[in-house]
Amino acid sequence: MYKINENYQKLPGSYLFSTIAKKVSAYTQANPGKGIIRLGIGDVTLPLAPAIIAAMHKAVDEMADAATFRGYAPDLGYGFLRDAVASQDYQSRGCGISPDEIFVSDGAKSDSANIQEIFSQDNRIAVCDPVYPVYVDSNVMSGRTGAYDAASGTWSDVIYMPCTMENGFVPEFPKETPDIIYLCLPNNPTGTAITKGQLQGWVDYANKVGAVIIYDGAYEAYISEENVAHSIYECEGAKACAIELKSFSKNAGFTGVRLGYTVVPKELKCGGVSLHGMWARRHGTKFNGAPYIVQRAGEAAYSPEGKAQLKEQVAYYMRNASAIKSGLQEAGYTVFGGVNAPYLWLKTPGKMTSWEFFDYLLEQANVVGTPGSGFGPSGEGYFRLTAFGSYENTQKALERIKGL
Repeated sequence: MYKINENYQKLPGSYLFSTIAKKVSAYTQANPGKGIIRLGIGDVTLPLAPAIIAAMHKAVDEMADAATFRGYAPDLGYGFLRDAVASQDYQSRGCGISPDEIFVSDGAKSDSANIQEIFSQDNRIAVCDPVYPVYVDSNVMSGRTGAYDAASGTWSDVIYMPCTMENGFVPEFPKETPDIIYLCLPNNPTGTAITKGQLQGWVDYANKVGAVIIYDGAYEAYISEENVAHSIYECEGAKACAIELKSFSKNAGFTGVRLGYTVVPKELKCGGVSLHGMWARRHGTKFNGAPYIVQRAGEAAYSPEGKAQLKEQVAYYMRNASAIKSGLQEAGYTVFGGVNAPYLWLKTPGKMTSWEFFDYLLEQANVVGTPGSGFGPSGEGYFRLTAFGSYENTQKALERIKGL
């Protein structure tokens, strides 16, 4: 008789954003006349930039002509996109990343879960707390996290790095030595960024203890401060200890199109074994390549017109972030983030738990956010709002919250 992967049975409840969607759906059905404003999930709302749409139309036309039709994409990505990424995201910043160290995929979420397949099951992972749930959940599915303690909301074999108001939401080197370190900077959910010098400290630490860093740079386009690194490879020694994940979802609005990439430097080795070669083997075996049309759209994001248009979109969302932050502060809330990331991290009022504040906002203001406890135990008592709504809806949401 067949057997199932018992690790899935260890997962408590459903995925955070699935739970939120169900709660909002139930409330909407019971209150059909309410106008819900969604500032919870980090989904963009602006349409794709004109340069990207034009590139997609051109690629669609090519697919209609036998002379220019494309079938299966190269499993590691088309050269035109990998060249653009290497040149503009890395080499322009002094990072010696070559096109063949870039692996094109359908998004950073997939890669953040899939990348751990190339590591042994007995590796200890270290995560920031609070943290993007996929990092922990995917390792639970692989049997790497031990037993779950419902009272504390923690896993026995996971090393937690608390990010709290007391330490400025910046992770500190763990007391236990990890094998794999997950870092998301600028951070989801807290919106925190660290200086290039602080990031260099993590690279030095990883090289010292023999750990690998999984670096999620999905929000790099929102960095506004000059002393914040746009890539971990700006740090000396990073190519020997770090894998970087990048996404087109937030910087180019590809949440409904799906495109991302992972960088695995050839210098990154474990006992003489190349992680670059391992990821290439896994990628080639399990992934059929991102669609040609989508990769041409990604290439257009690096064109002069595309970059200018995307810069305007990022500015639009960060205008929302600034408005949310100042508006909530005027209303008496303690708010963090919103400077280098499109996320606002606020302290729940009084003694409200994160989920109590979620229900309160939904029912009294018809505004949807994300409970901080859904990102880990240190997120209890906090709440995340995103800046990805329209400016008009953002203003309406602020008015409603201020009126409570």
